[in-house]
Amino acid sequence: MENKKPFILISNDDGYHANGIKTLVSFLKDWCDLLVCAPESARSGFSRAFSATTPLRLKRRHNMGDVEVWSCNGTPVDCVKLALDQFCKERQPDIIIGGINHGDNSTVNNHYSGTMGVAMEGCLKYISSIAFSTCNYDENADLNYLKEDVIRIVGMVAEKGLPKGICLNVNFPEFPPFKGTKICRMCYGRWMNEVVKERHPRNYDYYWMVGEYVNDEPDAESTDQWALNHGYIAITPTQMDVTAYSFMKELESWKI
Repeated sequence: MENKKPFILISNDDGYHANGIKTLVSFLKDWCDLLVCAPESARSGFSRAFSATTPLRLKRRHNMGDVEVWSCNGTPVDCVKLALDQFCKERQPDIIIGGINHGDNSTVNNHYSGTMGVAMEGCLKYISSIAFSTCNYDENADLNYLKEDVIRIVGMVAEKGLPKGICLNVNFPEFPPFKGTKICRMCYGRWMNEVVKERHPRNYDYYWMVGEYVNDEPDAESTDQWALNHGYIAITPTQMDVTAYSFMKELESWKI
């Protein structure tokens, strides 16, 4: 008999042990077939990096009940690549999900995010993919208030599918109640004052990457940042084709 349950591959950038990924599994395990392959420790900011020169290892874990869980010493993208190659040869996932991330991945954070790296790797494989993130940075927060919305979004993607080359970047405000859902574009913003220089007692300089985010269009109601700041769930359709089509004709006119 054909299995009617959606098959979902889950990864993240906070590690296989993170509260967010455990919570996501608890939301979906009763109506989906799940496979988890996630980094063995935190890999925030790894974006779409993969390991070209480091040997990778997989280790079976048993921290999510009956759900099959593997950890990998590589990046979030490595986890997706390995899972697809080693565990999904007979059945390809219907959906790939990154998250739930402890931290906002709206605006330019999209480009740095390992959570989005998971979704984009799925997108590159033409598999419907979603990244879930919350503005709640507490790693031990009870995120069960996200259950209804996560199931609704995943269920809709399972039913309708996503077009080739498009994934969803979903960000939740820090706390409920939410005012609703907004389909948004990515906000223009910048990270400023990103480097803090320190002096080590052994007489050499070292640096911390930190930063302050500046929203360059705070009043633009079409953006993900505006939606989150006003209590809405922000869903940004994101595409892997990064071609600047609007600039092509002008660039042709330069006759480079």
